[in-house]
Amino acid sequence: MELILNNPNKEIQITCEEVKSMPKTKNKIPYFKTKNIKIFNEDILKIDSIPENSIDLIITSPPYNIDIHYNSHPDNLSYEEYLEFTQKWLKKCYSLVNESGRMCLNIPLDKNKGGQQSVGADITNIAKNVGWKYHSTIIWNEGNISRRTAWGSFMSASAPYVIAPVELILILYKNIWKKVGGSKKNDITKQEFMDWTNGVWTFSGQSKKGAGGHPAPFPIELPRRCIKLFSYVGDIILDPFLGSGTTLIATYLNNRKGIGIEMDKEYCDLAINRLKNEAKINQSTLIKEDGKK
Repeated sequence: MELILNNPNKEIQITCEEVKSMPKTKNKIPYFKTKNIKIFNEDILKIDSIPENSIDLIITSPPYNIDIHYNSHPDNLSYEEYLEFTQKWLKKCYSLVNESGRMCLNIPLDKNKGGQQSVGADITNIAKNVGWKYHSTIIWNEGNISRRTAWGSFMSASAPYVIAPVELILILYKNIWKKVGGSKKNDITKQEFMDWTNGVWTFSGQSKKGAGGHPAPFPIELPRRCIKLFSYVGDIILDPFLGSGTTLIATYLNNRKGIGIEMDKEYCDLAINRLKNEAKINQSTLIKEDGKK
């Protein structure tokens, strides 16, 4: 027996046996949840628990592919493999944001480990090819030039390394820059607005110890500024690479709804502990996937 599925461009014929062999999807319940926070112990490329066109703002810092020792993610891909991975998750995230949905993407300006690469420029081009529209770039002056260990040819024009002590926060949107829907309630002060619309942000990075030992944390100041500048109170914020949970802490403390995706269970637990300790989430409201508090 054959089934005919009507398609605007062509007819697709499939057999019942092929229908039976199609992969089944299962919407998983969150690994942890509260009234306004959900954490999924899943892979951003595989998750089907978040409705498309439902997210207001994405704030994330993806793996940099500089051989950081994560528990569950290889961080030493070839540069071509890394860009292919980037294309896949950017496309997935594009499907999750609403028409005026935005993304604040923290990425390196460039890198020299494993060969010089223009990471920021390459990821920007990939995002635009996926469908994201470019709005602007914030320069995060992390001020970590004192930690330099590579100079190339020291005090010689032979082969010096030029290293900028900054990272990028790429500001992207789906289709409409002016926000549609939402509470229309802003909580940013005049001084914050004046300071943060200056495209150079200067604040320190986050230590591993301060983030519970996660190998690649960013400071809460980064998502805090992005949340208040680019979202309304009550908006839904997503971090597809949750890590130690910093984005969700800022989300909860600033009266937004947060969703985090993290494929490593240990990091999920780390994020939960930080939410309890730093955001003061009531432990009695935390519900684990197995139903235990």
